[in-house]
Amino acid sequence: MKPTFASRLTNMPSCSRLAALLFLCCTVSMVAQPPKRRAQQEEKEKKTQTTTQTKPGGSVYREFPAAQVMPDDAEWRRDVYREIDLTKDENAPLYYPVTPQGNKMSLFTYIFKLILRGQVPAYKYNNSDIENFSESNKVRIIDVMKDYEIYYEVKDKKMRINDADIPSREVKSYYVKESTYYDQHTATFHSRITALCPLLHRTDFDEEGNIYGDVSKYALFWVKYDDLAPYLGKLMFAYSTLNNAAEMSADDYFNQNLYKGDIYMTTNMQKKEIIRTRGLKSDSTVINKRNIIEKQLTDFEDHVWRGDTVATVPADSAAAATAAPKEEKKARTSPSRRTTTASRRTSSNSGKQKTTKVRTGSASRSGSGYSVRRQRH
Repeated sequence: MKPTFASRLTNMPSCSRLAALLFLCCTVSMVAQPPKRRAQQEEKEKKTQTTTQTKPGGSVYREFPAAQVMPDDAEWRRDVYREIDLTKDENAPLYYPVTPQGNKMSLFTYIFKLILRGQVPAYKYNNSDIENFSESNKVRIIDVMKDYEIYYEVKDKKMRINDADIPSREVKSYYVKESTYYDQHTATFHSRITALCPLLHRTDFDEEGNIYGDVSKYALFWVKYDDLAPYLGKLMFAYSTLNNAAEMSADDYFNQNLYKGDIYMTTNMQKKEIIRTRGLKSDSTVINKRNIIEKQLTDFEDHVWRGDTVATVPADSAAAATAAPKEEKKARTSPSRRTTTASRRTSSNSGKQKTTKVRTGSASRSGSGYSVRRQRH
């Protein structure tokens, strides 16, 4: 007669008997688990595994950006619009490679493909220069390609475009909206991009194919940064000319404010235009206006770091810092603080700036008392 499990269990040593009982309990628990609960558990584990992904080389990048969202009730905020020139060394990582090489591509190619797949919405660029993210202002990517003569094909009712036909080489600058604000909930000072607009640079040709006139800039569309951020954490590029193996994500690049751009417009909280430098003919006037705005931003930050309350800081504090004694300024200067934004972003007073006209129509190649922490993201 074949011995039963109970009889075998009785003849086992005490330590073996305990191990057998534990194994039996775990097995019964797994079998008894309802199929729906098992499916939920498997789905949860699957999502956990995809929160981080490993790229070739062993480095890990985030599935979602770590930058916190700007609060709607920020106690102080200043919105400025900058133009980022991709021909400058600081901004070059956003431009290269102009044609995708493996998993490497430029920022515009990446954004264009996201819009083409319907993962990120695009919004019309209006003549007011101020972004409008309403549902009625959304633009179809096929209309953009028709307006700017970007070649595409339709096969099996699906639109296809080759990487070589994406005009990444012609997108040599961006308009960005940058919000500098004080978050009273976390007692921190931030500066982050909230919107981007790629600019297409094209030169007009005559009937014989000769270049004539200046380069024309065409504002393509606005994209909300919060819509892009989850995907920018996956776009990796080299950012150092001395170490080509060093990489960072596009999201980190923007959150660390590694870009360089000149202010061309700023608005107040009612989105009414206060100052515009684009189109001014005098270089000294443009530079002076930019310097005033940059100084207002850095002066406010100085007041925050001194421990002043936001309410006591003058609205236009361009001369506030100069009124403080030199000894007081020296005492509050700390090596751990960043250098001022003005010294990093403002252009030199020497040299002339070429003013170009921005067009929004169709284009062609042949015509037309707080204690605060400083966080940079």
